Amino acid sequence: MSPRPDSRADSRPVSRPEKPWLFRTYSGHSSARASNALYRSNLAKGQTGLSVAFDLPTQTGYDSDHPLARGEVGKVGVPICHIDDMQTLFDAIPLEQMNTSMTINATAAWLLALYVATAERQGGSARKLRGTTQNDIIKEYLSRGTFGFPPEASMRLTSEIVSYTVANVPDWNPINVCSYHLQEAGATPVQEIAFSMANAISLLDSLRASGDLRASGDLRASGDLRASGDLRDADLAKVFGRISFFLNAGIRFVEEMCKCRAMTALWEEIGRTRYGITDEKMLRLRYGVQVNSLGLTEAQPENNIVRIALEALGVTLSQRARARSLQLPAWNEALGLPRPWDQQLSLRTQQILAYETDLLEYDDLFDGSHVVERRTRELMDAARAELENVLAMGGAVAAVENAYMKQKLVESHTARIRAIESGALTVVGVNAYRETVESPLVQAGTSSILKVDESAERAQIESLRAFRSRRNAAEVATAIRQLEDAIRAGQNIMPPSIAAAKAGVTTGEWTEVLRRVFGEYRAPTGVAASSAAAASPADSQVRERVDALSQRLGRRLKILVGKPGLDGHSNGAEQIAVKARDAGMEVVYDGIRLTPEEIVQSARDEGVHVVGLSILSGSHGVLVVDVVERMKAAGLGAIPVVVGGIIPPEDARALERAGVRRVYTPKDFDLARIMGEIVDVVAEANRAA
Repeated sequence: MSPRPDSRADSRPVSRPEKPWLFRTYSGHSSARASNALYRSNLAKGQTGLSVAFDLPTQTGYDSDHPLARGEVGKVGVPICHIDDMQTLFDAIPLEQMNTSMTINATAAWLLALYVATAERQGGSARKLRGTTQNDIIKEYLSRGTFGFPPEASMRLTSEIVSYTVANVPDWNPINVCSYHLQEAGATPVQEIAFSMANAISLLDSLRASGDLRASGDLRASGDLRASGDLRDADLAKVFGRISFFLNAGIRFVEEMCKCRAMTALWEEIGRTRYGITDEKMLRLRYGVQVNSLGLTEAQPENNIVRIALEALGVTLSQRARARSLQLPAWNEALGLPRPWDQQLSLRTQQILAYETDLLEYDDLFDGSHVVERRTRELMDAARAELENVLAMGGAVAAVENAYMKQKLVESHTARIRAIESGALTVVGVNAYRETVESPLVQAGTSSILKVDESAERAQIESLRAFRSRRNAAEVATAIRQLEDAIRAGQNIMPPSIAAAKAGVTTGEWTEVLRRVFGEYRAPTGVAASSAAAASPADSQVRERVDALSQRLGRRLKILVGKPGLDGHSNGAEQIAVKARDAGMEVVYDGIRLTPEEIVQSARDEGVHVVGLSILSGSHGVLVVDVVERMKAAGLGAIPVVVGGIIPPEDARALERAGVRRVYTPKDFDLARIMGEIVDVVAEANRAA
């Protein structure tokens, strides 16, 4: 389906420039107080919406003093354990006047409950709140890994948030169907469109199955998306109209623009033919964007400034494909957490694009373009076919549980990595044009990124314990009991959660109730049994060395790939696992969210020759050292440990002093070289050169 023709396709200047999109920066760190100061500073600089980053314990439902939270508190976002934290986070920021996006999924109901309770403490009304909870739990099983409960229970929670907000917080976007992280996990444009649409359909079908909405329908062989049955049209349209999307925009900005146009047309088609919606306003694809972080490079990081600006064009140049909100990463995010100045540069990039150029003065520049229409149609047709494939196997939840979507993402990501390794995909400064002078932006070393003070974790824990000591224990116990009773009775999660927030229940206590009711879940890893590409000469050479060393060892060289802590970004670990397997190693990879104790136990039980740890959350200084020390204490000190992640040079040297044998960072794109060095490390450790 082509974009609809526009009678104003000659791109004449409009009488009045369009209002620009919402300007956001994704931020939060250390503590609620420190993050509040950052938000107020960014708003003063012209940011028009907030985008809150929560730390990993908050995202996965643990209080800051839980053993699994060790080393993770405040590292990649702000810790929020209770209502006082939330009130501090938004101090002097009237929530009725703010548009707030919260990147939260497994614990979305809880954080929204805290947000509503905080607004009411400010004297505001829930009905006047505007913003978004990401709340797309399906993509968490595929990419970010901050899920907490099994898919069926998670879909129930998502559905209940949608039902509650449509009725009680009418301007809130209760779910942000998030294809952003699918692209970060390797999705092609076709997969990004198809899988995100499948996620949205699963939510809508779950809602109508719950009894809140009534509809029936299926995907016909003709390829049309049809619906029939007893529809409560007004309710269904409201829900459809409040679903928003969160897209990724990569460096191929022409293709990204066509992707957005294809998604816009396909979403309208799904609304009309599958759900019978006719209200034009409700059929609009409403989406925000963060441009690609996957393509940001540690090598020559100043190049990222250009990449980010170009990626922003993909979702702003075309009026039909223009984002409603945009957040740009900082140029140095491949090095570590950005500083306020780095975030300011990203904000100024948006402001220059919106206010200094004439971009907003014209109708769509690409209507009538044969190139754009053809590529849009190609993407839409291919995405529709892939969507039919997912729905035929039972929908997105089934495609999570049978690992189909995860395997497809791992395969796509593997193909991308191999294209970079071979030079088929040029990345300036990484595999081409590597000659450089030292960048003045990074000459200062670790001062060129934000370092979270380790004392922030201790302060947060002390604050949490003080909060617990002064709250009313009887009120907390009553709120927890009523929450559990409501869940078991099938009632909506939101009203008892808001009551629990006001009573002083903590994030960990709320989540523990849900774990008791629903249980926990480990998602499939998606590391398939075979490779998607033929071996290169370098791969073959490494495999010969693995075979030779395995003969000397008396058994197959065995590697444990582990992800300690709460970091759910598993892309790097998966690629190492795939490459090690293809190099002929025996691979042990059990997925994300392992404790140091579990990793050491697995190393002992599996009899591995080397342990590879992957960690991107900044907690390497605590968790990696913990693994090394526990291995020594367990008599496994002779087994070498190698580490990969976003690790500044000073931290890498500290890890090596602690006993780590190799440290790899995003600049180390040549996986064949890494495999060869792992062979060297194992040979040296076993004195079998």
